[in-house]
Amino acid sequence: MSKIVVVGANHAGTAAINTILSNYPKEEVVVFDKNSNISFLGCGMALWIGKQISGPEGLFYSSKEKLECNGAKVHMETEINKIDYKEKVVYGVDKDGNTIKETYDKLILSTGSLPIDLPIPGKNLKNVQFVKLYQHAQDVIKKLENPELKNIVVVGAGYIGVELAEAFERCGKHVELVDLSETCLSGYYDYEFRKMMEKNLVDNGINVNFGEKVLEIKGTDKVEEVVTDKKTYKADMVILAVGFVPNNVLGKEDLELFRNGAYKVDLTQKTSLEDVYAIGDCATIYDNSIEDTNYIALATNAVRSGIVAAHNVCGTKLESIGVQGSNGISIYGLNMVSTGLTLEKAKALGYDAVATEFSDTQKPGFIEDDNENVTLKIVYDQKTRRVLGAQMASRQDISMGIHMFSLAIQEKVTIDKLKLLDIFFLPHFNQPYNYITMAALGAK
Repeated sequence: MSKIVVVGANHAGTAAINTILSNYPKEEVVVFDKNSNISFLGCGMALWIGKQISGPEGLFYSSKEKLECNGAKVHMETEINKIDYKEKVVYGVDKDGNTIKETYDKLILSTGSLPIDLPIPGKNLKNVQFVKLYQHAQDVIKKLENPELKNIVVVGAGYIGVELAEAFERCGKHVELVDLSETCLSGYYDYEFRKMMEKNLVDNGINVNFGEKVLEIKGTDKVEEVVTDKKTYKADMVILAVGFVPNNVLGKEDLELFRNGAYKVDLTQKTSLEDVYAIGDCATIYDNSIEDTNYIALATNAVRSGIVAAHNVCGTKLESIGVQGSNGISIYGLNMVSTGLTLEKAKALGYDAVATEFSDTQKPGFIEDDNENVTLKIVYDQKTRRVLGAQMASRQDISMGIHMFSLAIQEKVTIDKLKLLDIFFLPHFNQPYNYITMAALGAK
């Protein structure tokens, strides 16, 4: 039996802990987390804030009690502030100010990511905040009860920013969405898909302001205005949602880092030090779309990395099969999903990339109800013919379709294989000449 210490117990950490406890009951598992809760599904925050769900209870799937019931020793509200990697000891402080010292045989770092802190004047004014943790969302919801809080500026038009913009508008607030990029969701989709989402936001009452750099946040005690290089916006609340950086505080001096500061790990999630593993948002991951190490911070990736690390720290060799960065978003009923590389990214990385696109209704024209348009774009390499990425958009739930393209990228399937892929037909579900087949047939 060995002692395994896990630092951080959200998605990746919880997955690792549960895997160890379920498969290796003789191992001793000691957990430290500085928060008062674990397993909070941050992706559901906007639904809670926007009153699309009744409360936050369903956004938790584990707890200190559940983990301890299965055999772990869990220390909540305890911050680890130093690790002696040579002597294999972690040090910290609990909520009462007591010093914590714990030895380990194997260490799993699951410290997650931190919101990017913009270096601008006024960021410390009241009602300027991040929305990442449960407590953040709880605080925002309480403040929204104030009828005088009318104007909200969301800085950052990635997934979180766009979702929160919708949530605030659903609460009857005036919302200004600001981003330095030329449109929303940069990096996830190609231009035509981003413009589709931009129009969707505008049609539903969100004021979009792209190509603007935030210079200053003004106010005496609490925020009153946001100043960009083009305009000034009234603001009773400002949400900073410009992205995240890996939390590498505990290992940046001792472990090999990726270019963005994430802990660099191999396919077993092992870091550059023996017996030290890193999982989730603080670590790298193997990206099959570029066939190289990358940084893709997603809860699904975190869970898989936790499972892989758990088996390896317990002596069972297991390697990650890599990921494709599959993701999705649903805003005002517009569903968009993607996996792998966009055409813009593929070209920037030096691929001889092209795309084939097709748009049609999900089902035959004689199906008059529940039959929305679907747009599909497949990115592939002209030389190897290998599928590099795919993007889909519809007001139908077409989300399951992206999993096929994720597998295609993982298994290096060519665009030509998709042309005659066996796809069943039934009017209730699709067309005989469906959008996947037609897009593939359109490839050069």
